[in-house]
Amino acid sequence: MNRDNQFDVIVIGAGQAGPSLAVKFANIGKKVAIIERKLFGGTCVNTGCIPSKTLIASAEVAHIARRAQDFGILINGDIKADMKKVKVRKDDIVNKISSGLESWLKDTKNCTVFKGHAQFEDPYTIRVGDELLKGEKIFINVGARASVPPIEGLKKINYFTNSTIMDVDFIPEHLIIIGGSYIGLEFAQMYRRFGSNVTIIEKASRLIPREDADVSDTVKEILLAEGIDIRLNAECIELDKHDEKVIVKLDCKDSAKNITGSHLLLAIGRVANTQDLGLDKAGVEKDERDFIKVDDQLQTNVAHIWALGECNGKGAFTHTSYNDYEIVAANLIDNHSRRVSDRILTYALFLDPPLGRAGLTEAQVRSSGTKALLGKRPMTKVKRAVIKGETQGFMKIIVDAETKQILGAAVLGVGGDEIIQSILDVMYAKAPYTVIQNAVHIHPTVTELIPTMLEELKPL
Repeated sequence: MNRDNQFDVIVIGAGQAGPSLAVKFANIGKKVAIIERKLFGGTCVNTGCIPSKTLIASAEVAHIARRAQDFGILINGDIKADMKKVKVRKDDIVNKISSGLESWLKDTKNCTVFKGHAQFEDPYTIRVGDELLKGEKIFINVGARASVPPIEGLKKINYFTNSTIMDVDFIPEHLIIIGGSYIGLEFAQMYRRFGSNVTIIEKASRLIPREDADVSDTVKEILLAEGIDIRLNAECIELDKHDEKVIVKLDCKDSAKNITGSHLLLAIGRVANTQDLGLDKAGVEKDERDFIKVDDQLQTNVAHIWALGECNGKGAFTHTSYNDYEIVAANLIDNHSRRVSDRILTYALFLDPPLGRAGLTEAQVRSSGTKALLGKRPMTKVKRAVIKGETQGFMKIIVDAETKQILGAAVLGVGGDEIIQSILDVMYAKAPYTVIQNAVHIHPTVTELIPTMLEELKPL
């Protein structure tokens, strides 16, 4: 083994957790190698959060322009999306972030960047092309990819995933989306606002079934109001092709329920990128879904190997991946104990208006048997929402009747993805809800109505 290829730390993957961890170790004098086989920044930067939310921003501008007359603003002519320019804007933002991340790593002292596919040769040795790297500590940050399940007829169809649709620079005539959860819904609203006809197909009885029914129903109303076709309870999905059109069969016994469109997007889950790492040679265990098994501090069953980010099955979000970095860095470098179980589940659905979520759902609290109180307020009673002409949605919060601590909250409405943070911070502080109830917030804002909502708590 070449001494130059012996490292204190090897990081596999330059997604959200890997680069920061590599630089953190390098800055304390450790010799670090980081390996990336494709795109620096991983899913979030290249095919996930950053590009999709950039596209959503363009779609929102088109939507606002079409509503301008409601605010007394006159715009002459049709509002149209130039998808080539939309894509150029998106690509410029993505490339700047990705290239900046690569330069940051390459310019970091004690850090060596390797490009290529990494595979374990043994528990301490990683092969990258013709080179063998040996590491005392190894961190796996390889992420996940879109799931492509074995749907009957899929081989006949040219379809998109959330990754490949990022290359589109035209407006599909009729985009059919299989999957009525977070990714599918964001693309549905986005492309409808760009000018496509859109149909969402979901096997479950409602959209985003992990959410409470009132959230699912309101999201459905929002999308229907924009002219999106929604088909629930799809009993038997099969695909076919005719005259370059995509045919989706919703009921294999009734052709009248077929949907015909120009393009198809699969948005039905994620699969960990762990099958081709040679984990068996390292003795690293995976679960039945190919996610790497880790403990509460993200250590695998092999003492010197950790797994961070989406590949460990502990969180499917950029913020949980970055928190994985923080947990590992705290435990191994900063002498500060942090655990996965310390974090509170939180995320957003970036529709317009957005959904911000934190903690438990109402259904989860009910099933737990916890004595709880519920507060709820429609956005029609929020002056900021009325001023902006965005009165769809509601806020709700659930608190423990005995401890007065907040158990969960949902803000589906204007600013929901930001407003939820103020509730989340109080949850982390383990403070009673009265801290918010007694606070004085700025008027006119959405957040100022949270204390009002808390004054109207009722038994769940």
